Amino acid sequence: MADNFSINGVNGVNIQWLGHASFKIKAGDKAVYIDPYVLKDAEKADLVLVTHDHYDHCDAGKIEKISKEDTIIITTKQCADKLSGCKASTETMEQNEEKTIDGIKIKTIPSYNIGKDFHPKGRGIGFIIEIDGKKIYHAGDTDKIPEMNSLAAVGIDVALLPVGGTYTMDAREAAEAAKIIKPKIAVPMHWGMIVGSKKDAEAFAELLKGTGIIVKILD
Repeated sequence: MADNFSINGVNGVNIQWLGHASFKIKAGDKAVYIDPYVLKDAEKADLVLVTHDHYDHCDAGKIEKISKEDTIIITTKQCADKLSGCKASTETMEQNEEKTIDGIKIKTIPSYNIGKDFHPKGRGIGFIIEIDGKKIYHAGDTDKIPEMNSLAAVGIDVALLPVGGTYTMDAREAAEAAKIIKPKIAVPMHWGMIVGSKKDAEAFAELLKGTGIIVKILD
């Protein structure tokens, strides 16, 4: 099984799962990383998005490794404080903000736990990235939250959703979230390293059979 796929053909937007919650998105000559705790190469980033300040998402050493002088990092204030020595420029965003960087549109939405204390409300963010006309939602470390109800109207092409449980949604809750969000493609993440296994990803896929949502389990 591949660790990447193209949304709209060989020359389209390519999404690569690096492991855990780490992704690399390529569109033309642009490289966008999200939560680069896991790296498979050291291709330099044009843009790095970090959902929150936990070590398995905001890793200063990994981010420095893929940074160049004109790399831009978008993250929370807490993570930005950890990246003060990085060569790249760091900008912070709060929940429900929007900005465009070099033609890439970025919108933040809340990302938090309900009924557990690992990710309190107001500290983390999820990202909706619009690149080459495709909308990709990285949920961050979250449970199924009411703010997801607004995403069906957004027209999400790909939703990257945690399924490992304990610190985030489990497979059942993630499937419920996917049914609310209604992406064209759903990719389970946050499994296989610190928490969760491929069985969680497979359970997520089974729960979405017959919904019209394509599930891609990446290795």
